[in-house]
Amino acid sequence: MRRIAIVGAGQAGLQLALGLRDHGHEVTLVSDRTAQEIRGGHVLSTQAMFGPALQIEREAGLHLWERQTPSVRAVRATVIDPPGEAALAFTGWLDQAAQSVDQRVKVAGWLELFQERGGRVEYGTVDRAGLRRLADRHELTIVAAGRGELSGIFPRDEARSAFDRPQRILSCVYLHGVQAPPAPAELHTRIVIVPGVGEAFLQPALTTSGTCTILLWEAVAGGPFDCWQDRPAPHDHLERSLRLLREYAPWEHALCAEAEPTDKTCTLYGAVTPVVRHPVARLEGGGEVLGMADALVLNDPVTGQGANNAARCAAVYLRAIDERGDAPFDAPWMHGTFEAFWQHARHATAFSAAMLGPLPGHLQRVLAAAAENEQVARRFAAVYADPSQGEWLLDPAVADAYLASVH
Repeated sequence: MRRIAIVGAGQAGLQLALGLRDHGHEVTLVSDRTAQEIRGGHVLSTQAMFGPALQIEREAGLHLWERQTPSVRAVRATVIDPPGEAALAFTGWLDQAAQSVDQRVKVAGWLELFQERGGRVEYGTVDRAGLRRLADRHELTIVAAGRGELSGIFPRDEARSAFDRPQRILSCVYLHGVQAPPAPAELHTRIVIVPGVGEAFLQPALTTSGTCTILLWEAVAGGPFDCWQDRPAPHDHLERSLRLLREYAPWEHALCAEAEPTDKTCTLYGAVTPVVRHPVARLEGGGEVLGMADALVLNDPVTGQGANNAARCAAVYLRAIDERGDAPFDAPWMHGTFEAFWQHARHATAFSAAMLGPLPGHLQRVLAAAAENEQVARRFAAVYADPSQGEWLLDPAVADAYLASVH
């Protein structure tokens, strides 16, 4: 049994903490909020989880809300040009269903489960001095908090980081009463793409008050979708969203016309600078800590990879800790453990960067072909579920050769 501390009680930190407890380790988890505070707080993310990541949760016995959560069977993408008209559209069916559980539901539930299973929770925030004290008491300390002071302890990896500023301005609102499109489109995640302006995503989900639809706006800075600086309250957010949908995607406006916000704290605003950081931080006075998931690999949510990366990272770290036996968790082991995760995360990072656009010519040709060919549409959708299947999509020569082969 090893003594391990985890700072950060999100998807990655809690999944790892629960797995470590199940495997007999002594685990201290640091959370900045109680389960009750999480349930009553603002939404934390949009958290689309695709089939491979959901399977990780099932195998760990953590799929606690699967029966109540809508199962998404396909990705439906529509490219708008000019506003109000669809230039092309396609549906890419997924091999495995995707789901989205509001992290206010999942994180709160998992936090309570961790305590029921004998895990120790310390509530509060941790600064660098507190992190040193925590590390002194444990054989391994992992930072799973991607925001705040501790995110700065891991240096930026310039070779793996493509951006130095946010590529989108983000806002989302959770809604009840969004109508379903005609069958079978009610099983879709719907993406509205407006070149040069941004994207809108409509994602079926489960929230604290039942099933809902998450409406996420990804706005190019300075464009028509970049209108959230005042962080409007939920009803004002909805009214502004309806105006945008009426102009750019009137068919979606019709489906959302009778919607209502799910609760008083169902909005989220922000911007993400995509970045990859070095995985090991050396503490003042000696000793190292290991980062994980968003603390090290932070992507814009344009391809919905955040929660999926977190689930995979937790699974990789759990296996590496178990395989370590009684050997020390030294810096070489930390670097090797992160590199094992990076073998997946590099694909998610490359896919997300490519979709932040402007879309290069070969990607435009892929989208056009997907509108005409179900095989292309299905292969494109498969990259969301497993970005390692997307190398063909990112290489112009390979993409064009594939398109030629299916015509």
